This record gives sequence, C-alpha cells and structure tokens, in this order.
Amino acid sequence: MPQPRPTPRESPSLLLTVTADTLVAVDFSPRTRDHETGGRRRRQHRRQGQEPGPYRRLFALPGALAFTAGNLIVRLPMGMLSVSAVVMIAGTRGSYALAGAVTATGLAATAATAPWIARLVDRYGQARIAVPATVCAVLGSLALLLCVRYGTPDWTLFAAYAATATTPNTGGMSRARWARLLRNDTEALHTANSFEQAADELCYMLGPVLAAFLTGTFFPEAGTLVGAVLLLTGVLLFAAQRSTEPPPRPGTAGRAPLRAPGMPAQLAVCLAMGAVFGATEVVTVAFADAHGHRSAAGVALGLQAAGSCVAGLVYGAVRPSGAAGRRMPWCLAAMTALMALPLLAAALTGSLPLLCVALLVAGTSTAPAMVTNMTLVQQRTPEGRLNEGMTLAVTGLLGGIACGSATGGWVVEHLSPAAGYGVPVTAAAAALLISLAQRAGRTNERDSRTTH
Repeated sequence: MPQPRPTPRESPSLLLTVTADTLVAVDFSPRTRDHETGGRRRRQHRRQGQEPGPYRRLFALPGALAFTAGNLIVRLPMGMLSVSAVVMIAGTRGSYALAGAVTATGLAATAATAPWIARLVDRYGQARIAVPATVCAVLGSLALLLCVRYGTPDWTLFAAYAATATTPNTGGMSRARWARLLRNDTEALHTANSFEQAADELCYMLGPVLAAFLTGTFFPEAGTLVGAVLLLTGVLLFAAQRSTEPPPRPGTAGRAPLRAPGMPAQLAVCLAMGAVFGATEVVTVAFADAHGHRSAAGVALGLQAAGSCVAGLVYGAVRPSGAAGRRMPWCLAAMTALMALPLLAAALTGSLPLLCVALLVAGTSTAPAMVTNMTLVQQRTPEGRLNEGMTLAVTGLLGGIACGSATGGWVVEHLSPAAGYGVPVTAAAAALLISLAQRAGRTNERDSRTTH
C-alpha cells in the first residue's frame, strides 16, 4: 500500500506510515515546556485576533511583576543620589567645585568596581551578592550624610562617597531575568528590553525632581537619606523574588565578555552614546543659565527623557524587523539627525521654548538606540556572564557621560552654549561610524570565509 503524503496543514515533523494493517503516526517534534511554545500559541492567537498586548503578555509571566516593582524602587534613587550629594555638599560647604569633585570620584570608583560586582553576581547569584553590596553602598551614603552634617574634613567626603560604588547594577540584573524567562521568545525579549529602557528614562527623569524637592523643602540631607532608604528597600524586595533569579554559575569559564567577538566595538558605541547624554546635560544647563532661566534646564532635560520614555514604550510594542545588528546603524543615524535639532534651535533662534521642543523630539531617538544596543550586548556576551557584560556596557556609558560633560563644558566656556550642542551631534556621528565599521568588518569576514 503506498505511503500517504502529508497535507500542507500537517507538521513536517509528523511521519505517517503503514505496517501490515496498522496506521502508525510518529511525531518527531521536540518536547518543550510551555514557555518555549509561546511563540506558536501567539501566532495562532494573532491569526484569530485574540493576541493580548505585548506588555500585558510580558507581565503575565509568573514573578515578572514582583521583581519589576522592586527594581523600579531601586532605580529611583539612582537618579536622586548624585543630585542630592551635590546640593547637600554645595549647600553646607559653599563649593560646587568640591561637590563636583566628590561625585566625580564616586563615578570613577563605580566604573572600576561595577564589573567586579557583576562578575560575582554571575558566579554566586543575585541575592547573595546584591544585598551585602547594597548595604555597603547605603552605609557609604549615610557616612557622607554624617560627614556633611558634622563638618568633618573634606577628604572624608571623598572616602564616604567612594563606598557607594558597590551599588549593584540592578538594571542589568533585571535584564538578565528577562533574558532567562524569554530566552526562546525574541519578540517578547525585545519588548522587555524596551520597557527596561523606558523605566530607566522615567526614573532618571523623576529622581532629580524628587531630590530637589526633598532637599529644598526639608533639610539638605533629606534627599540622600530618602534615596538610601529606597535603595535598600528596593534591593531587598528585588532579591526576595528567587523564582525568577538566574541560577549562579560558580564554575563559569571561557572568554571574558570584554574579549568576546564584537564586544569591544559595542562598548565603544556605548562610550560615544554616553558622551551624547553627558554633553547634552551640561550644555542645556549652561544655555538656560545664559538666558537667565537656569531652573528651566531641569524642565528641558525632563522633556528629553519623557520623549525617550514614550519612544521606548512604543518601540517595545512593535515587532522588530531584521536582526539587531542591522537595525543599530539606522537607530544611530536617526539619533545623529535628531540631535542636530537642539543645535539648530539654539544657534538659529536662541529661544529656550523652541529648544525644549527640539530636545523632546531628539529624545525620541534615544530609547530605540539604547534598546538595540543592549540587545546586541546580550547577544555577544558569553553564556553565564550576562550581568558582567551588561555592566561593562553601563560602565562604558558612564565613562562617555563623564567625557561628554567635560567636553561640553569646555566648548561652552571657550565658545558658546549654542556651539556646545555640536558635541552631542559629533558623539552620535562617532557612534554611527563605529557601528558601520563594525558591520562592514563582519560582512568582510563572512565573505572571506565563503571564499575560502
């Protein structure tokens, strides 16, 4: 008897055959757990018009809402502590130079310490490392508060604030949890990364506002005190969600993330993107101050963060087309083009309201570029060292922010605030060139392998 042919509706992994008088059906498809078949179910629901929204589907995962709530509490003081420290030190010691030097020391200490903390997190687990590291950072903040309060020598401020460098990268830990939960669902992981970026923007937008309110309404140390309490509370809540925590990899070996293929160039992109943010912040403050409205700088920068937040949520709701490596140059090209708008508004009109509108529009290019960048970092980080890889990316961003701030301040002082907006445009263009060179190199490498 001839073997029946499968119809187009049948799965290609289903074999039908006949032995004697018995019809035998064998399914060779792999047996997967429920979360691994989510993509097929979603495509079926999409055809039936029953697919839930991408963010609703994301937070329907068991434990996702709980660890996200804790992480949002942690992120808020990230935007508070540096501003609170500057206001607290400058208000009591009468020196913005001292305040800036203290916070710069903390930034440098964080850049040196964060990758080591992340490596320990990968090896021994998030809860086991993040909680004691956070306790050390909180003690550093409280020590700084007491030093300022009781007028101790200036060097004690540097020592106390340097201790806050042990603050763990909870954004990276949150992304590592999403990567574990959604390792077989690229669309949902794209949505999760977009949400994380939008959350970053929201908290960095609200954090300085809350810090300014607390220090101005109550007492100079109020912002630091509340930030320390929120930091410890959020980490404890986040670490308590053990069901979604990636398992530790104590014996993880292999190539370090810094030496992984494609990572050095990706970190160079992070450095250039950080320069965009650092320069924009300093130049905007200088421009507003030059027009007699220094307090309006916070509004302008808040609008830029709001544009990025909204763009991040929208970007996460749409299905990405093409690989992240192909999307990255387009995202950076959009950032370069839109970052020219504040330069044009400042140089041609000198209008602060028009500058605010330009920063709002320019901010919409930030989140897509950052989301795509973090996706590439995740893809290029060796297995078992995801926290370390993403922390290296954050360290690159912090280094870029410092370089951008210094360069933007120099241009403002020696040229003009309007000319200072040329620095973020140049930095965005540099990130674009690095990305294009990296893509061209990978294409040439593939062609060479094909030839040989």
